[in-house]
Amino acid sequence: MGLDLRGIKVAVIGGDKRDIYFMPELVRMGADVTAVGFPACPELEQVHLAQNIKTALKNAQVVIFPMSGSDPNGNIKTLDDNCHIQLTASVAELIPPGTLVIIGFARDFMRNWADKYRWKLVEIGEMDSVAILNSIPSAEGAIQIAMEKLPITIHDSNSFVLGFGRLGKTLARMLRGIGAHVTVVARKRSDLARAFEMGYRPLVFTRLQQHVSEADIIFNTVPALVLDEKMLIAMKKDVFIVDLAAAPGGTDFVAANRLGVNAVLAPGLPGIVAPKTSGKILAQVIPQLILREIPQEYF
Repeated sequence: MGLDLRGIKVAVIGGDKRDIYFMPELVRMGADVTAVGFPACPELEQVHLAQNIKTALKNAQVVIFPMSGSDPNGNIKTLDDNCHIQLTASVAELIPPGTLVIIGFARDFMRNWADKYRWKLVEIGEMDSVAILNSIPSAEGAIQIAMEKLPITIHDSNSFVLGFGRLGKTLARMLRGIGAHVTVVARKRSDLARAFEMGYRPLVFTRLQQHVSEADIIFNTVPALVLDEKMLIAMKKDVFIVDLAAAPGGTDFVAANRLGVNAVLAPGLPGIVAPKTSGKILAQVIPQLILREIPQEYF
């Protein structure tokens, strides 16, 4: 028997292509879904498309913001070029206490609003059930970018993976699977030991500058400035950097541009390279979260 969301009003506030596949799944489970920031399309025929955020939020028991969250000014990504959504204090006031608010990653101002207005704020970006599955399209997308940009094959390349979390592990495995020589750069001894056990060359971050000139490709997953100007100067001139960390990434892109180092910031790849798969991932996780957090008497 499938999950039953009948009687639950859901507001989807902005997002990307993955949400076009995710929202019909909520409707199929019985939810009443209203969205803002999306153009009309066949996939969203049974979704109520609102003209503004105030209309979308009306009577919603669940509010879903994008996996990417917002920028520092509260701006939300949309697929409708004619729709601009910004999270402001006046918008926050429209969400009543007790509302389940789901987002990939929340900024501090949103966490403060959640405390002030007593929302049930859930950040799903770091949940294993989401992050591990999302690492698959993220890693595939990162490798795809490198293949398209480089004049060499990934096979036999010296590929450095910075960070050995959920995405770093998946990326290292895929790179090794297509014949790359993989160096895993990490801080924790346990991560370095695991990298060695899995057949990668382990390298502690404190020694990266000494070895970074060996890299043909660098995949960064660390959400902190790890590739600063000194590090960029030490690299070979034809290195290619794919920075997968959330904006602003872990690379000094101003310095990279000045030095002629080819570097791209590529967060949010699941919704770009594999939106259908990514939408299905959300459809596996969010309905169960709704049923766990919304009391039965409310629907």
